Amino acid sequence: MSLLERCEELFKSSNLYEVLGINKEASEKEIRRSYYKVSLKVHPDRAPEDPLATEKFQVLGKLYAVLSDTEQRAVYDEQGVVDEESDALSEDRCWEDYWRLLFPKITVQDILEFENKYKGSDEERKDVIQLYVQHQGNMDVITASAMCCSQEDEPRLCGIIQAAIDSEEVQSFPAFTKESDKKKKARRKRANKERQEAEEMQKEMGLGDEDDSLVMMLQQKQKSREQNFNSFLSDLETKHCKKSGPQKGKKSKK
Repeated sequence: MSLLERCEELFKSSNLYEVLGINKEASEKEIRRSYYKVSLKVHPDRAPEDPLATEKFQVLGKLYAVLSDTEQRAVYDEQGVVDEESDALSEDRCWEDYWRLLFPKITVQDILEFENKYKGSDEERKDVIQLYVQHQGNMDVITASAMCCSQEDEPRLCGIIQAAIDSEEVQSFPAFTKESDKKKKARRKRANKERQEAEEMQKEMGLGDEDDSLVMMLQQKQKSREQNFNSFLSDLETKHCKKSGPQKGKKSKK
């Protein structure tokens, strides 16, 4: 499968710039920063609950290798193709080592600190609004694409989006304003399934509290997400009742 096809399958877009959340005119610095942000979200250390995290991380490495190379980026911009046989996209390359070369000082603690600073920031608000417009209010895709987003963050992201709609900063998409309770609960069910798969994988790998404290911490956060989400649904139901009464060289193309 080509790089562009894998991007479509894993990130719902075959446009390399869209996958990073930037436009075609982005500078090298902006491309590097966006790659850092998006790759953090699927870094194997950051997303042990995502069975596709490693594959997504590898694809992002290849994507960045293309856009950070002047010649390859020019060919992609002009022809919409990627040279799959270039040395930069070698299948033998360790993309985590490549990432470490680009960001040598990044540790798990750095990732967690970045997350704490990012959440609630103007940068996060801008990114969420961009995702809302790009995906026309589809919360399944928005929550899957949002940086540092977990199930417990969904009410907060919805609040950011609703405020932007109320202020007429963005248009109102039915996929968001009229999303059914059934779809919301299905999203929660998927999140719970991913958590269970992560726990099973942890047991299979023989990881314990001391071996992988990050995994354990994320599991605790998942429990918190469930409690917050239950509370959120309960509040919505209460408010609703009050209002309504009883009644997805070889070259690949774009």
